[in-house]
Amino acid sequence: MKILKSIILPVLMLCCTILLQAQETNPFVEELLGKMTLEEKIGQLNLPGSGDVVTGQAQNSDIAKKIEAGMVGGLLNITSVEKIKEVQKIAVEKSRLKIPLLFGLDVIHGYRTTFPIPLGLSTSWDMGLIEKTARMAATEASADGINWTFSPMVDISRDPRWGRFSEGSGEDPYLGSEIAKAMVRGYQGDDLTKNNTIMSCVKHFALYGASEAGRDYNTVDMSRIRMYNEYLPPYKAAIDAGVGSVMASFNEIDGIPATGNKWLLTDLLRKQWGFKGFVVSDYTGVNEMIEHGMGDLQTSSALALNAGLDMDMIGEGFLTTLMKSVEEGSVNMIQIDNAVRRILKAKYDLGLFDDPYKYCDINRAQAEIFTEDNRHFSREVASQSMVLLKNENQLLPLKKSGTIAIVGPLANSKENMAGTWSVATVQNKSIALLEGLNTVVGDKVKIVYAKGSNLTYDAELEQRATMFGKELNRDNRSDAVLLNEALEIASKADVIVAALGESAEFSGESSSRTNIEIPQVQQDLLKALLKTGKPVVMVLFTGRPLVLKEESKTVPAILNVWFPGSEAGLAISDVLFGDVNPSGKLTATFPRSIGQIPLFYNHKNTGRPLQNKEGKFEKFTSNYIDERNEPVYPFGFGLSYTNFTYDNLRLSSDKMTENDTIKVTVDVTNTGDFDGKEVVQLYIRDVIGTVTRPVKELKGFQKVALNKGETKSVTFSITIEDLKFYNYDLDYVAEPGEFEIFIGTNSDDTLKTSFRLEMN
Repeated sequence: MKILKSIILPVLMLCCTILLQAQETNPFVEELLGKMTLEEKIGQLNLPGSGDVVTGQAQNSDIAKKIEAGMVGGLLNITSVEKIKEVQKIAVEKSRLKIPLLFGLDVIHGYRTTFPIPLGLSTSWDMGLIEKTARMAATEASADGINWTFSPMVDISRDPRWGRFSEGSGEDPYLGSEIAKAMVRGYQGDDLTKNNTIMSCVKHFALYGASEAGRDYNTVDMSRIRMYNEYLPPYKAAIDAGVGSVMASFNEIDGIPATGNKWLLTDLLRKQWGFKGFVVSDYTGVNEMIEHGMGDLQTSSALALNAGLDMDMIGEGFLTTLMKSVEEGSVNMIQIDNAVRRILKAKYDLGLFDDPYKYCDINRAQAEIFTEDNRHFSREVASQSMVLLKNENQLLPLKKSGTIAIVGPLANSKENMAGTWSVATVQNKSIALLEGLNTVVGDKVKIVYAKGSNLTYDAELEQRATMFGKELNRDNRSDAVLLNEALEIASKADVIVAALGESAEFSGESSSRTNIEIPQVQQDLLKALLKTGKPVVMVLFTGRPLVLKEESKTVPAILNVWFPGSEAGLAISDVLFGDVNPSGKLTATFPRSIGQIPLFYNHKNTGRPLQNKEGKFEKFTSNYIDERNEPVYPFGFGLSYTNFTYDNLRLSSDKMTENDTIKVTVDVTNTGDFDGKEVVQLYIRDVIGTVTRPVKELKGFQKVALNKGETKSVTFSITIEDLKFYNYDLDYVAEPGEFEIFIGTNSDDTLKTSFRLEMN
């Protein structure tokens, strides 16, 4: 035994030393860590909910007793300066070591002032605008005591049946990476010690958007080469941007849940990518490994900690089992110390040890939240995110004259305007479409309104789709009565605006759908409105790509507004009447049929691709016998009230070496009658590779403003980095050969040229 000890102890000490050296040690943190008992260390790894904390009674709550005993590292879902200050006071004045708490909240697309859902934000293609939304959200949240947000969600998804599609930035890893960086910069700023910055948490690590069958929390299984090339880049971009924390996803990877996956949380995240922050589980993610079949709570908790998880959200598996696991030897002190060290370092970086009340200034809360300036900016952002899908005979913009009938279950529902994951929004202060129209047109236009239909024929489904205070106030009159009322007002109108689609909670977490069409009762309403012969504009509310095959043929004008946020009604009206020219572009493909899913632009060719461009069926090629291959609306698609033409695509050289930069330039002209903005998109195809490559990949974009009649030359720079990918051995390489360049208004409508890469 003595011989074993003489061998084992030095080895353990050496391992400890190596691990400590691998960390960016902080003298303050190390000194504090040295004073902590094991119980207090485990306490720092515990992230419970706010429990029964009530202002004025927090001192006597159950959670307060745990905080005082050093059993809590942070709190989830507690808001307001008064509550947070009262709870923080317990931690820093009554606990033995006076360690401040983290206060986390899902600040996803704004705080009190709400912006479009993240999918909607992405369709602006404006990184400066997106960064500013995160900056404003951080300012408001920090003014109300919050210092940590569980955002951005950067999961790539190609299956719109998945409800959380609404929370992400679509299907493309390049665009998703750019948005991830912008969001992290916006939340964290350039100095986390400032009281108007908050720590960001990128989620859900990893691959959560690829859940099988589009069903939330479901299994994910994919090759490493697909992971590295298509799904991991946005997480890596957030890490490179300095994100302070990472949230593990619910799904499994290679047969092991992400929450307890050592390859993911240690080998990839820390060793390969060099992440220095801390990792938190998702809500009860540790406990849920029991249902995955990984063992009881003690076994699952030990698995998670040893894999590299630092903080346990809600489940208290760490709090209740790690002590026993240490005693039994299934968890060692090195792992616990490393986890605690990372959490303490985050608190240090936030400046909480210098001033634990830095986020508790009541004057800021009163002056900086939901201000007129913030709401005005929300209105601007919302108008920039809307995507014009169809505009037959220039029906839009509408004239500010005559009579307009506003019809549909989403026309007068302010509670649904902010969309899903709007936990801090004051729903009844949002502006519905009907209110917005009346405000924008004043007495110039007569506005008449009828609901026309409920959200769905199925009352139980509507109840599930309108949770969290987002009811549509279901009308118990018969469907025929509702429809006839709408047709009656429509008969008196010059134009009909039909506000249709999903409710806010028809998408979002645990809102997966098998049918992603507009609900049948709304389809029936729309068909009846079209039969009147009056021009119809469909204002589409949605948190995901929908199947719009019939609507794209029959409806004269379609404006996709997503869920636009606090100022929804005003922003939609700005676009409908032409005060703002729509410039949004889709960041996800809209399928013709649910049977096409997953459908995305940067797919790979088969050995038998469909050759004709008309979508006609060809036996023994890769197509459907009952449907065309192409989507209704491709990635990058979006119309404007004006027209843009592309011409004179040119390269600075038709050859490139690994040290060169090629300039690619195109002339873009506004040939229409309105000033407007255009998103110029650059795609590259690696024609021949050692592994199969996508038919094209987004590698650059610029949003340019053009006055009517104006031409601008838009230039992109291509370097060796734009040509790299992960090969079969997962080496990040560029391979010599031919590369095709596509530039255009969307992923399908492009000009084309090519160059060769020559390697030394």
